[in-house]
Amino acid sequence: MSDSYEQLLFSYGTLQLPAVQQATFGRLLHGEPDALLGFRRTMVKIDDPQVVATSGETHHPIVAASGDDGDRVAGTVFAISAAELARADEYEVDDYRRVEAALASGRRAWVYVQA
Repeated sequence: MSDSYEQLLFSYGTLQLPAVQQATFGRLLHGEPDALLGFRRTMVKIDDPQVVATSGETHHPIVAASGDDGDRVAGTVFAISAAELARADEYEVDDYRRVEAALASGRRAWVYVQA
């Protein structure tokens, strides 16, 4: 695995949990508070038993574009490797898809949104 943490990943949900980070990445991530612009957060029921076991939760947050630039979703932005980003893709269920989006800090990061 590359130690080059060049990918930015924004999380507003379970990827912020230490147990999920350990199970998914094999380490705890260090992040900074930020916010996703133009999205609203709701919840989705998770049916994948492995994801439920990892997170300890049957319902996870999910975001969808709102069309309102004033909408913000708080979360954390993490610097991760390309290999870790691929592992995050494996963790997320089919309800999510990964897109690049603008953050309040002015940075752009990968984020999992409603598919």
